[in-house]
Amino acid sequence: MIPCQRDLFDLPDDVAYLNCAYMSPLLDAAVAAGQMGLGLKARPWGITQDDFFAKSGATREAFGQLIGAAGSDVAIIPSVSYGMALAAANLECGPGRRIVVLAEQFPSNFYAWNELVRRTGGEMVTVARPADGDWTAAVLAELDERTAVAALPHCHWTDGGLVDLEAIGARCREVGAALAIDATQSLGAFPFDVGRVRPDFLVAACYKWLLGPYSLGFVYVSPEHHAGRPLEFSWITREDSENFSGLVNYRDELQPGARRYDVGETSNFALMPVAHAALRQILDWGVDEIAATLGAMTADIGQRATALGLGAAPPERRASHFIGLRFADGIPDALMERLAAEQVYVSVRGDSLRVTPHLYNNAADVDRLFGALEAVM
Repeated sequence: MIPCQRDLFDLPDDVAYLNCAYMSPLLDAAVAAGQMGLGLKARPWGITQDDFFAKSGATREAFGQLIGAAGSDVAIIPSVSYGMALAAANLECGPGRRIVVLAEQFPSNFYAWNELVRRTGGEMVTVARPADGDWTAAVLAELDERTAVAALPHCHWTDGGLVDLEAIGARCREVGAALAIDATQSLGAFPFDVGRVRPDFLVAACYKWLLGPYSLGFVYVSPEHHAGRPLEFSWITREDSENFSGLVNYRDELQPGARRYDVGETSNFALMPVAHAALRQILDWGVDEIAATLGAMTADIGQRATALGLGAAPPERRASHFIGLRFADGIPDALMERLAAEQVYVSVRGDSLRVTPHLYNNAADVDRLFGALEAVM
């Protein structure tokens, strides 16, 4: 178990921030790294050619290490919607082919696929929320030879309902379907290994469980798609772009690996150091250790919620870092405002009160949450 890491963040003692699935706070070290990056841009005569490539390269490698991939399999993107647009541009659909998504899936992993089926004459298949909470069985039942793409999360964004991506990936390979994953609500806090799941594309935004900045993310691209078509045609993704004096020697050749898919201005002197510092800290803690620590915390929350009369999915049906609480008569009026008045911060998503702690939380935060809930009920 990892002891509370609150001292690494700027979190007042009287604030119970149990809302990492909404947006994580930044590590103090990440803020300092970002300030150094801004300082570099403030005095641009100190920016060298190496500054355009070194930090983004190190950050790419750190993300690859997090998921068990090579840095050459990782592209830098601004958002999940951008990454899914990349995937949709490089995967096939058509008449009689289906794209499978979850009911009430986050829209960044829906719109690109919906547009693809409209354009190609395919069909969108939405897996209904299973009564027993077993998303994996429900998805597997929809995967067959008609499936072009399974576009899925690792856990549902409203309540953490878990999808067994290893089983899904194996079935996709059996039926010849591609697998595109939005891991924004799991990566960094829940174990994932590309070698075991073998997705075609995996996308994650930085600003939640990766403890990083807004407007920056990553996409893992399976090597079989390294020769695909990027969304942009920028100078920095061209072969030999490190040679600034030769940039107007225009060329068709792109950088090797997934770098061809990078968004323009990947150097991002302000945000890239923030993401790198956050990823290094996550790697130092260890994702397995983070998951175990948060799992113990959400298990305690689940037990206390049940005693209070709230519903919660059992641990085997949800990701360990995530728990959704449900009220028998629905979400009480003005619940969020009443909790915020007590300096308790969570989210309501769908019919679920989403409670998502991280290593900066402690027992006092959980006590504050339940004190506020008891006053409401």
